[in-house]
Amino acid sequence: MDLSGRKILVFGVLTETSMGFKIAEAAMRQGADVILANAPGRPSSIMGRIAGRLPKEPIACLSADITEPGDLAALAEEIAGRWDALDGVVHAVAFAPQDALGGNFLNTPFESVATAMNVSAFSLKALTTSMLPLLEKSDGASVVSLTFNATVAWPVYDWMGPTKAALESVNRYLARDLGPKGIRVNAVDSGPITTMAGKSIPGFDELAKLWPERAPLGWDTSDATPVADTVAFLLSNAARAITGQVLHVDGGFSAVGA
Repeated sequence: MDLSGRKILVFGVLTETSMGFKIAEAAMRQGADVILANAPGRPSSIMGRIAGRLPKEPIACLSADITEPGDLAALAEEIAGRWDALDGVVHAVAFAPQDALGGNFLNTPFESVATAMNVSAFSLKALTTSMLPLLEKSDGASVVSLTFNATVAWPVYDWMGPTKAALESVNRYLARDLGPKGIRVNAVDSGPITTMAGKSIPGFDELAKLWPERAPLGWDTSDATPVADTVAFLLSNAARAITGQVLHVDGGFSAVGA
């Protein structure tokens, strides 16, 4: 696997434990040049502070509201000012209001569901299409998002479950429409990782403790590198014939019943 010379946008870098950070780190170690992006305000400020802890300096640290078309257009313009093509996009973005989580499924108002869907699922399509003119100029571009097994109902996860199911479906439809342009679109289904996003889910620890007990290969909830390395693989030309897929990186948890 080699990402030398590949130009990658990683959207969703927050803390050193975040999946976006670990993916940027893995891509850089394989030789990629990386631009980081996150939401304006505090997320972008934190991203800027931790960027120096990566293996090499990012090309840029940018901000955009992923739910605002104007922001995404401006982000694409900024990237185009630095690069003439984009080889990869990583969508490491997820959010749901607190009343959409933690056992409140039956009482969650539509406004909160809509927010979760917009930020966590529709934004994959919005981010990808905003970068499309740059992706089309690549020789084998790749888009990768992150999901959590949406084939079953989980305790406490509530409306993030349907949101992830929507994300996985968006992944497939993007793969269908962008394949003829030579652009691959895949998702990685990660086992639970202790990140700020994970900690924001009420009862996350109870859910996460199942993995080390039941995954055939075991699972370390503090180690995001297996997931990051898989994303780096999907960004590379080694995965040139893979698209529309959800790759399970969960220690084999999803393959067993009990």
